[in-house]
Amino acid sequence: MELSRKVTRTAAALALATLTACGGGGLATNTPAAQQTTPATPAPPAASPAPTSPTDLESSYERVIKKVLPSTVQITTGRSLGSGIIYDTEGHIVTNAHVVGDSQEFDVTLATGGKPRKAKLVSTFPAGDLAVIKVDDTAGLTPASFGRSAGLRVGQIVLAMGNPLGFSGSVTQGIVSALGRTVSGESHQGRPGATISNAIQTSAPINPGNSGGALVDLSGKVIGIPTLAAVDPELGAAPGIGFAIPSDTATDVADQIIKNGRVVNSHRAALGVRVGTAVDTQGNPIGVVVGSVTPGSGAERAGITPGDVIRSINDKPTPTANALSQLLASLRPGDKVTVKLLHPDGSTATVNVVLGELPTS
Repeated sequence: MELSRKVTRTAAALALATLTACGGGGLATNTPAAQQTTPATPAPPAASPAPTSPTDLESSYERVIKKVLPSTVQITTGRSLGSGIIYDTEGHIVTNAHVVGDSQEFDVTLATGGKPRKAKLVSTFPAGDLAVIKVDDTAGLTPASFGRSAGLRVGQIVLAMGNPLGFSGSVTQGIVSALGRTVSGESHQGRPGATISNAIQTSAPINPGNSGGALVDLSGKVIGIPTLAAVDPELGAAPGIGFAIPSDTATDVADQIIKNGRVVNSHRAALGVRVGTAVDTQGNPIGVVVGSVTPGSGAERAGITPGDVIRSINDKPTPTANALSQLLASLRPGDKVTVKLLHPDGSTATVNVVLGELPTS
């Protein structure tokens, strides 16, 4: 069982040095799912019930858990496990890309029990840490109801449902602590980790195995997918600081994958370069060194070449590859940005770049 994957932050992110993937701009929801018997499209924002006593609150918890838990599943790849959310009656399940990893086939166990069901990968969107798989046996599936994360408010009570540490059907509770965070996963095999924009910060405990599960409000709507938990490298786990992918992003990506077999519109800005972190003689990061430039990209048109070191964009420092990813996640295709460069000969330059769209594969 894969208990954790560390993820890093940058100076532009939260005052935490690492995050842990627990199993990992909101996107516009405008692509309908294909052939869904019970569509999992976002519902209009609905006010959660306002409990007036501890008994009322307890009853609200019980009602939500009874409604949503049958829609959560445990996903086993053979080497690791995580959680998923039943998306429709056709057998599609939404989860994190880091949960499925490189696997193509999975065992899926419903929270309500029964024998594991075989499932196959439909597609992944690693840049946003999302994936869709599909079970062969669709009997008795209970799709979740997805809400609009755009309507969330700081302070709302939320529940996180999943399979932390393999304990199937576990539930934790907390609040929406903050909105609009941008967080990144750790680099893997030389590639920057997934970057989640508009992430939901929550105090609901998110433990290894929760990834891909459900973050729900008190009306029983899925408003996020628990993905990352914060860890300080010196102090260890940072209790009460976790992050979820907003439901508006998850449903947009899932609908694209179900309809087209892959994501066709990332809605994300791209500079058009492959980079790595550059360091000085003391090993301190000083920027991102360009390894290659995509032909026809904004970077190529602006004269950026391999060997150049990108020091900042719009005067915001980019000391690491993850910092660059997080900054680009806050921008949009077509935006014009100012890029400060350090050339291999030691000279500096400032160029203007029109951002393109992040490729989906």
